Amino acid sequence: MATMQRMQTTGLELFYAQGYYNTSVDDILKRLDLSKGAFYYHFDSKEDFFVQIIQNLLARKVYSMLIEPIEGHDNPLTLITKCFDDAMETAVHNEMDYGFILSNFLSEFNGKNDVIMKHLNEIVTVWEVNLVTTLQKGKFNGYLDRHVDCEAAATFLMSSYFGVRTLMTSSAPAAKKYRFMSQLKQYFKSIEAKVITS
Repeated sequence: MATMQRMQTTGLELFYAQGYYNTSVDDILKRLDLSKGAFYYHFDSKEDFFVQIIQNLLARKVYSMLIEPIEGHDNPLTLITKCFDDAMETAVHNEMDYGFILSNFLSEFNGKNDVIMKHLNEIVTVWEVNLVTTLQKGKFNGYLDRHVDCEAAATFLMSSYFGVRTLMTSSAPAAKKYRFMSQLKQYFKSIEAKVITS
């Protein structure tokens, strides 16, 4: 179990840094100091290895970073603001930031590997469903304006997060994060429930 965990963690690091297609099984084995036999004892192929990484590491990473923090009955706009802020703050301090890992893999595999795309899209769907549910709950609890289209808001939030995380890799990540967060707060102000004072 420990060997498999170590193999998957190292594999994910290499795939994230270099891309799946630019990383060979030999690269992974060299980093781990393992034999080919040890690799093929645990995994049928490089693809099988990657699918297991998606299921065991990537799904969990996205869940703990972007889904778990927004679950609950509090104001979803506050929860999402804090969630995005924390996730981007981690990226600001990551010296090896190559962008949002899920976004990178979606771009790399799109049109190239249906099996892997299916697994990646499942993570996207889970994130989307959770965002929509959180926003709908917020609408029901009176935090969001009743006219808000929660599906559209979720799509907007996801695509803007994908985008800003890509932009943060080029330069001045802290400044980009700051500008993004101030716009996000403006957007949330526009969709929150208006308090009517008589």
